[in-house]
Amino acid sequence: MPKKLLSHWITAKNRSDLINLALLALLLLVVLPLALDIFRLNLVGKYLTFAFVAVGLVLCWGYGGILSLGQGIFFGLGGYCMAMFLKLEASDPVSTAIQSTPGIPDFMDWNQIKALPWFWEPFHSFSFTLIAVLILPTLFAYLIGVAMFKRRVGGVYFAIITQAIALILTVLIVGQQGLTGGINGITDLKTLLGWDIRTNSARYILYYINAALLLGGIVFSRWLLSSKLGLLLVALRDKEERVRFSGYDVANLKIFTFCVAALFSAVGGAMFTLQVGFMSPSFVGIVPSIEMVIFTAVGGRLSLIGAVYGALLVNFGKSYFSETFADLWLYLMGALFIGVVLFLPNGLAGLFREPRQTWLLIKHTALMLVAKLRPARLRPEGK
Repeated sequence: MPKKLLSHWITAKNRSDLINLALLALLLLVVLPLALDIFRLNLVGKYLTFAFVAVGLVLCWGYGGILSLGQGIFFGLGGYCMAMFLKLEASDPVSTAIQSTPGIPDFMDWNQIKALPWFWEPFHSFSFTLIAVLILPTLFAYLIGVAMFKRRVGGVYFAIITQAIALILTVLIVGQQGLTGGINGITDLKTLLGWDIRTNSARYILYYINAALLLGGIVFSRWLLSSKLGLLLVALRDKEERVRFSGYDVANLKIFTFCVAALFSAVGGAMFTLQVGFMSPSFVGIVPSIEMVIFTAVGGRLSLIGAVYGALLVNFGKSYFSETFADLWLYLMGALFIGVVLFLPNGLAGLFREPRQTWLLIKHTALMLVAKLRPARLRPEGK
């Protein structure tokens, strides 16, 4: 491709990305808050917390070729870090005076624990909590990455291992009920530094903070992909051995990408806890981790903005179908996923990136349906 043509293509692509980002920002920051009541808007805010995970998976899976089926691990770790701070704030001696041991979370008192565990103590500090949300999941992802990628474990084996870790962490959380809240999780979260997060005004503010952080994450990811690292990730996905023979440390590239995706998931988990008011192991295990991959696949695993729309669409579909078709909603969701896989291999983003191919697919499908529905006497002889 001539240099001038390549430069024109890159400029056009950047312009298109900016327009799409501006439209997404308009939708999230203006249209939805004006069109929806606070209950529905809070639901959208919840959906957007999963979009953090989907954006991270675009980097990790779409561009890096690293399919992780355990992103619920990092979503849960970020959420539990924030939940621990909020729970301690809600468990002051005055509020828990009725307990046998005031000043500790209620589920600890129910399980006959008489003193706050040592690893809970630092979460009295909000500054430490913010650092923990960012550092602990990223550090855990680093340890997993070093253990796997330095030994050249990848592909389906890495996906299975991340699933196993998600399952182990879920069993651990459920089993340690006195320390983690068990199957119920950490609930009854009320205030953040004395600010009641259950009020409508607080929900509006948290929604805007969530949307702004997500848009900032997309901008950062776009910058990352437009750098030399982005080119290396694409090369790594398509021709890993060639990248290795070119002198690059493939393991370090994978570790870095996996850690960035984990960081995104952790921020989403922390925002989920703030907006929904609880965190439980049901968001850590295998099923939610697979659903997070589905969000990315539906939106388009090569599109940062498409991943956000994918998370919104799938979660909206779950809510709408479960409310409207209580007995059929699982079948309808399955049909949605199958339809995307069959007709939109590049997700929703493929509708806009490849309009000609999409039109040809629709045309071909329509012709097939017409041929099937046409009366036999009108069909050409021999058909």
